[in-house]
Amino acid sequence: MYESYYHLRDKPFQLNPDPRFFYASKGHKRAFAYLEYGLSLGEGFIVITGDVGAGKTLLVKSLLKKLENGSYLIGQLVSTQLDADDTLRSVATSFGLQAEGITKSALLKSLEDYLRLAVRQNRRPLLIVDEAQNLPHRAIEELRMLSNFHEGDKPLLQSFLLGQPEFRDTIQSAEMLQLRQRVIASYHLGPLDRPETIQYILHRLNTAGWQGNPAFSEDAFDAIFQFTSGVPRRINTLCDRLMLFGYLEERNHLDSEAVQEVIADMQQEVHHQSGRHKPHTGTAVDIQGTAGMPVQIGTTVLLPEDLEIRLAAMERSLNRLIPLVRKVLYTVTAGQESE
Repeated sequence: MYESYYHLRDKPFQLNPDPRFFYASKGHKRAFAYLEYGLSLGEGFIVITGDVGAGKTLLVKSLLKKLENGSYLIGQLVSTQLDADDTLRSVATSFGLQAEGITKSALLKSLEDYLRLAVRQNRRPLLIVDEAQNLPHRAIEELRMLSNFHEGDKPLLQSFLLGQPEFRDTIQSAEMLQLRQRVIASYHLGPLDRPETIQYILHRLNTAGWQGNPAFSEDAFDAIFQFTSGVPRRINTLCDRLMLFGYLEERNHLDSEAVQEVIADMQQEVHHQSGRHKPHTGTAVDIQGTAGMPVQIGTTVLLPEDLEIRLAAMERSLNRLIPLVRKVLYTVTAGQESE
């Protein structure tokens, strides 16, 4: 939407992990080096952990982009509280094998035969497991057992385990001793620092064809870093909204005041949504109130200043929606006339 206004080729702050936008911060470079090192060994497990939105999935997708030469077979699994048998079926399915309606022993035989044939054809099977912190211990143990498959002295499968910080605790538990012995490389991906946050934003803008419009002030970068703590996904979310704000307000320069206004809107939306889902056990509804007196809605008591803040935020949102609707209607109308 704002891309054409700012003459951009792409949306710079999309949440979809696109390898074109990969920014090699110090931490990401190091994590990438661990992935490449693990690949060179061709066996065992490589573990990458990091907070939500740290860039783990984009990191691996960037690596896989380099492997698009036909010599690798990639199976990708996003774990969502799978039990042990379902995990095996999901692994088989990720490689395109039939997994439903057969016994576990038949499933393992089919998977082993498939991996063995791939290795004989000089192809490297790789398994990428995202959100590994959701896997129960028995499911992780099944993945470890797959690493026992060999063709001569060559392992048939190498696995990357991506997870949130709590996955490190899982690996360090007593039950995971045998898995730990097969982890050949691991790295924890942290947030960006302030200079990296600035470079990250500029990198994504430049990748999208940015020519300096809109311009960002130094205090805008300060405000972005302070709110996002250098977490890439948070940066993307905030900057995307900031660009939309600039488009709606027809601004070619974005400063900390603009950033704070967008942050206020985002916080208000979250507050409104969380409030909307709270159960009301009471029946009292009094939205008129008296000047200077609290207002009760259900079991929630709001002070007059709280209502003023909410109303002001709603008014700002409406004022931004109006020009947006007008622009959309104008675009649609112009398109119909050209036909």
